[in-house]
Amino acid sequence: MARDQAAAKGADRSASRPTGKQAERPPERQAERPGKEKGGERRSGPAPEKLSRVRYEAELLRLQGELVAVQEWVKATGQRLVVVFEGRDAAGKGSTIKRITEFLNPRVARIVALPVPTERQRSQWYFQRYVEHLPAAGEIVLFDRSWYNRAGVERVMGFCTPEEYRRFLHQCPMFERMLVEDGILLRKYWFSVSDEEQERRFRSRVEDPLRRWKFSPNDLLTRDRWVDFSRAKDEMFVHTDIPEAPWYVVEADIKRHARLNMIAHLLSVLPYEHVSHPRIDLPPRPPAQDYERPPRELFHQVPDHVGQLLGDG
Repeated sequence: MARDQAAAKGADRSASRPTGKQAERPPERQAERPGKEKGGERRSGPAPEKLSRVRYEAELLRLQGELVAVQEWVKATGQRLVVVFEGRDAAGKGSTIKRITEFLNPRVARIVALPVPTERQRSQWYFQRYVEHLPAAGEIVLFDRSWYNRAGVERVMGFCTPEEYRRFLHQCPMFERMLVEDGILLRKYWFSVSDEEQERRFRSRVEDPLRRWKFSPNDLLTRDRWVDFSRAKDEMFVHTDIPEAPWYVVEADIKRHARLNMIAHLLSVLPYEHVSHPRIDLPPRPPAQDYERPPRELFHQVPDHVGQLLGDG
């Protein structure tokens, strides 16, 4: 779609500037509105060239080093960073979040993936349960799906009323403007995957006992509503792609490319700087005086399972 292509080109240009120090806000310019191509997010043309695993892992490690620098900058300056991950089921949001947080401090960078709301939460202001998870100074919050559930699955599957849906589209831009005006750095990413690639990933999950849990009964229902979700996304973008908090679209048919593109772009739209740390010299360990370790037999030891494996070999 036109919008996906425009956003992907912007992400590619941004990937060449991964070390930050850019302006705090992205340019106040909206990309072209997403097209409403029949059938949703289908791809055409020859298959793109894939990055080798060696080059992918080397670049991922470099970007992860910059993410650690972002973490230290957030801590040192008291910034509050929110990153929203939305997109199709099996689009690669979770695997990207996993790579982002791999070397980060979980006390600084938190993942928020909320379950179905309780009856009490259903009676609250819709955004209320998400506000509870917003970051304090020096924190990063990654929303693995977010308040945009209302514009997607709730809208398409009938989990909200038309009135609740219209109220969301009206309130969401105001809600996000308030977050930005209060100093929160808000970045929103939509992971776009073709229906063919999504189908392949669904089948892979169903056939893999280690990942079968990822495929829920609801996925079977949403799978049949592909075009409805495309229309819902298009309408959501029209109302919520605002200058203060624009949507960035990640082409996600190739997971490795999607991870690198998304992380590189995130780094390019954060005004972070590398924080200097004082040199740490470990002094000699003080000797243990008047202490004798009790016999190991007094404790419950974990059996040497690896020793058995080595013996079997």
